Amino acid sequence: MDLAFPHHENEIAQSEGANDCTFVNTWMHVGFVNINNEKMSKSLNNFFTIRGVLENYDGETLRYFIMSSHYRSPLNFSDENLDNAKASLTRLYTATRGLSASEVATEEVSQRFDYEARFTAALDDDFNTPIALSILFELAKVVNAKREKDSDQANALGQLLKKLGGYIGILQMDADTFLKHTPQGNTEKRGVDLSDTQIDAKIEKRNEARNNKDFNLSDQIRDELAELGIILEDNKNGTNWRCN
Repeated sequence: MDLAFPHHENEIAQSEGANDCTFVNTWMHVGFVNINNEKMSKSLNNFFTIRGVLENYDGETLRYFIMSSHYRSPLNFSDENLDNAKASLTRLYTATRGLSASEVATEEVSQRFDYEARFTAALDDDFNTPIALSILFELAKVVNAKREKDSDQANALGQLLKKLGGYIGILQMDADTFLKHTPQGNTEKRGVDLSDTQIDAKIEKRNEARNNKDFNLSDQIRDELAELGIILEDNKNGTNWRCN
């Protein structure tokens, strides 16, 4: 009953009367926001402000979290679900990490694999963002598989992944910047006194230990960084790191 006539009619009349312009043509009603499976309500004192959420999570993670459910469905807000959203976004950014411009046209790759058509079809279907996101993960999986075998195609598919992500406002940050970024409030995971330069120095020391077959020291450095929330990822080009 919250949105029954004349709810919108009153909103339109007031807004257009105050601003002397057309207010809105389309209404998209979202499901209720729940907090740990209970309806968010001031009377229950179980609500969060956007400002408060952004002290612990970046805006892109919050955007991804909201889009992971269909806008008509209830949205269950919890730290666990936001952590899952951060992990999912990390997987997508990891797929784009280290890629460059490709000689293979992005449009050609898009037509060959049909990702863009399926992605836009999902958005055209009542803004079905969960399906759209699933297509991004499918594309990211292919990027990772082709990275070793066909770098040109991997680069082109990576560019397509960023392009499609841009339609819904994600994956536009530099991958390294996102993966090494820790929002204010979570800096204790990384250690406030541990700079990027110091992390790189520890990685270099670990690489020297591995070259000298001192695997105990290598594992020790990896584990010490892991305790600070720094995850090391070895590949054929060296070692990357990201915040957990």
